[in-house]
Amino acid sequence: MIENPKAPRAKRVAALARKKERLATGRFLVEGPQAVREALVHRPGLVDTVYATMGTEPWQHEIDRLASDGGIDLERVTPEVLAAMAETVTPQGVLAVARTWQTPLSEVFADATLVVILHEVRDPGNAGTVLRAADAAGADAVIFAGESIDPFHPKVVRSTTGSLFHLPVTTVATLDAATEAARASGLTVLAADVRGDGLLDARADGILRGPVAWVFGNEANGLSETDRALTDRSLRLPIYGEAESLNLATAASVLLYETAFAQRS
Repeated sequence: MIENPKAPRAKRVAALARKKERLATGRFLVEGPQAVREALVHRPGLVDTVYATMGTEPWQHEIDRLASDGGIDLERVTPEVLAAMAETVTPQGVLAVARTWQTPLSEVFADATLVVILHEVRDPGNAGTVLRAADAAGADAVIFAGESIDPFHPKVVRSTTGSLFHLPVTTVATLDAATEAARASGLTVLAADVRGDGLLDARADGILRGPVAWVFGNEANGLSETDRALTDRSLRLPIYGEAESLNLATAASVLLYETAFAQRS
């Protein structure tokens, strides 16, 4: 059992909360029993080590079994060591170190019918929630474009509640690269934008029934005119009440499900 919170290994794990260390090592933190379980079930080949306290929590036996079945190192640590390793203030008794990955754009769009492109999205909670909604709506992949937050940021990983491990995720340097690849694969590129056409118009003309790549922009500034020019059409959600607007994650969830309904009707 690792008992010293200042042990070199504990410090190395804790350092993965910083993007610089994630890029240098190709590793990231997976915190909490739900996320660790999903990593062990869906991407066990990427998990290096699981660190868990010794307890009687309901998840303990399953995490232990999954790690053993996958031939993955399982290290026991004290609560103090786990707290030193974790990015969260109150860790839930288990975390893992896993390898980051990038899915080539050619694979992202192969046979895809619904893809999410996040452009300049900076808030980790928003990014993680959109990724989770994309997973729930049956999307084929999520792309982080431009200066969007790192998809392996600890808060993004936690916000996905395991969905990060269910679908391809990749990053691209520019929005242009993502939209060009989408269009080349036969997807219609739609921008979520308050200046766009009404969603009901898109529903009526059937544009959502075909393969679609949705572009969601920065929380504060949305998409620039240059960004919108890279898309085929802009659409907005109607506001029927007095709300000034919807936040990114809420709007994205509605639009993704609206698309999923149309494609399955």
